[in-house]
Amino acid sequence: MTTAKESSSTQKRAIHRTTGAFRCLSCFKHLSPPKGATLYTCPKCDYEWRVAWFTPEEPRIRGPVWESYEKLNQAKMADKGEK
Repeated sequence: MTTAKESSSTQKRAIHRTTGAFRCLSCFKHLSPPKGATLYTCPKCDYEWRVAWFTPEEPRIRGPVWESYEKLNQAKMADKGEK
């Protein structure tokens, strides 16, 4: 049993977490979308993400916006084909 002085490993890890931010799943850049945003584009790699808010302070990525994801991938493949 833990006492009041002891911290669980979950509590220790939570100390270093940031709220209001997440990492891009494409380039791993740390992103902080505006509060309440449902879509957010990574300024580094231009991938667009759907955002869900578990609380008003905690955004999470729900997944990519498929239309923009496909366009970016097609453009990247075209660039590779030209080289």
